[in-house]
Amino acid sequence: GGGWDQTARVMQQVLQRTAIVRSAPVENIPGAAGTIGLARFVGSEQGRADAILVSGLIMLGGIVMHRSPVTLHEVTPIARLTGEYEAIVVPASSPFRSLNDMIAALRERPESLSWGGGSAGGSDQILAGLVAEAVGVSPGRINYVAFSGGGESLSAILGGQVSLGINGLAELEPQIQAGTVRALAISSAERLPGLDVPTLREQGVDLEFENWRSVVAAPGIGSAERKRLESVIAAMVATPEWRAALERYRWIDRFLPGEEFARFVDGEEARVRTTLQKIDAGQNGGGTLASV
Repeated sequence: GGGWDQTARVMQQVLQRTAIVRSAPVENIPGAAGTIGLARFVGSEQGRADAILVSGLIMLGGIVMHRSPVTLHEVTPIARLTGEYEAIVVPASSPFRSLNDMIAALRERPESLSWGGGSAGGSDQILAGLVAEAVGVSPGRINYVAFSGGGESLSAILGGQVSLGINGLAELEPQIQAGTVRALAISSAERLPGLDVPTLREQGVDLEFENWRSVVAAPGIGSAERKRLESVIAAMVATPEWRAALERYRWIDRFLPGEEFARFVDGEEARVRTTLQKIDAGQNGGGTLASV
């Protein structure tokens, strides 16, 4: 989920094609915004220097939302890899012609709008909460419907089972270009080339947001092993093959190695916790985060 499988498969292709590594098998472990995979990784790969896990903002949200006993503090940070902007879309038949139409309805009756997106606590729900807050609506009043995969949320959007959808651009762009969904906004700072979608900011919502993905290694590996993994990933992101993949999926190069990445995660954790607590406070009458 969360585009991690796609990220892992692209990494696998690039690492093998460029002969940086001989073989890089991929295993996908779904569930609970990646926290099930994280728990399994920490439990079974302790000290293994040849295992890495693709994680990111969605997993950080899942850890907070599901009160995961296993957190990113247990793993060895290797690097942040990519960023991806999110799009807010409605089915082609929606009465909302623009973001302002949607915001007017949101201010009037927040609960009447259902937002379809990925895992509870993930980047889609975080962005929904931030949009609400930016337009003066309590994030706790957002009616967010979590789907386990991009395909499921897309079916719900296309079928009109939710009022609007929120997801990574790579998941939604084919539908935007085909005209089966109407994009109300994109979460980038500036408009993107080849995509006729206005930003949140140019429509008066002072917000820029991106979902990031990263790689971590197992707990308990030595510093030489950690350095070796860091150099493997640094070599990968320098290849033309990786550049081509970034362009194809509209991923943003957000490479940040080792220690800097570890510091970045600490800051993000605080931001995610604050936003999700505001969302949760409204939905559960205040207090602490409930597990869902």
